[in-house]
Amino acid sequence: MTNSTRHACTEDRTRSDRVIQWTTILTVGILAGIAATVSYRHLHMLAIRHGESSWSAALLPLSVDGMILAASMALLSDSRRGKRGGLVPWTLLVIGSLASVGANVAVAEPSLIGRAVAAWPAFALIGGMEMAFRLVRRSVARRAFTRENEHDEAPADQQGGQNSPGKLSRRSLQREAWEWADQNREPNGALPRSADLARHFHRSLRWARLVKASGAAGMFARDATG
Repeated sequence: MTNSTRHACTEDRTRSDRVIQWTTILTVGILAGIAATVSYRHLHMLAIRHGESSWSAALLPLSVDGMILAASMALLSDSRRGKRGGLVPWTLLVIGSLASVGANVAVAEPSLIGRAVAAWPAFALIGGMEMAFRLVRRSVARRAFTRENEHDEAPADQQGGQNSPGKLSRRSLQREAWEWADQNREPNGALPRSADLARHFHRSLRWARLVKASGAAGMFARDATG
């Protein structure tokens, strides 16, 4: 495959990935609006029912939804940097979501179907956000992979010859590391720890994380088929 064809394919994939990513984020935004509206109403009803004043009942739902929003933004920020997200934002997100689900269920019609319908928006929001975070992480991994290997696209005379270490070692070593990680998965199917991968190939922890993220995003499979 020539460089021009490879660049055209990369641009097409990037454009398609961007459309998918923004469509997912837009969908999650709509789900967030629906869940926030339903949650606010149910939390307000629950607070009034249990003796809160009108102004405190109006503010209480904002504290729950605000915590969910803050935790979600922290996780999205981590995803943009290629990280899974810290324990604190995930804990706050789970607690806020459980509070929202609990309020929805508490004021729902006392039947299995009624409670399931009331709880559904919060569950849909959590699932949608996780899908959005996954897409963002993969997008970050693709960009990092491209930057890390940009010099492979340079002419051979700029890299010190066709068989120069700069051309052969980086991409091939990353692919070799991913194959090693894929072949040495844990019994539960998880990839080896980044620290173990870095130690095995005598590279940095950041390099190992990049290899795992790029491999999970299918970068090396695309190289092989390209």
